[in-house]
Amino acid sequence: MRSLFAGLIAACSLFGLAASAAADPAGATGTQCFFVRNFENWKASDAKTVYIRVNHNEFYRLDLVSACPNLLSPSSHLISKWRGSDTVCSALDWDLKVSQADPQFSVPCIVKTMTKLDPAAAAAIPKNARP
Repeated sequence: MRSLFAGLIAACSLFGLAASAAADPAGATGTQCFFVRNFENWKASDAKTVYIRVNHNEFYRLDLVSACPNLLSPSSHLISKWRGSDTVCSALDWDLKVSQADPQFSVPCIVKTMTKLDPAAAAAIPKNARP
């Protein structure tokens, strides 16, 4: 009976942790997750760096594996597909492509790292690269 009761308590605790993590993707551990629905805008500072805005005042820097020159074109469109759940937590969650006009002819841009910027780093984003 004790082991059944202990197992029930452990299961409830795990359920509570999972529910709180789902409610707050950043969680108490300070990870850099955000909900896909909160992604707002993007801008490339160069062919290997993309800044994104999330939740009006959060900024992330995406560093790409290799240059993606189409990002710098004024007519470029970012095509993003999300892998897994409705949260983005790391570079592995991104599937980016850039299109100039026709989405049929898009170029993949592989994300190497995703970094959440603290307020000081976000304020230091050059004006021409701020999403």
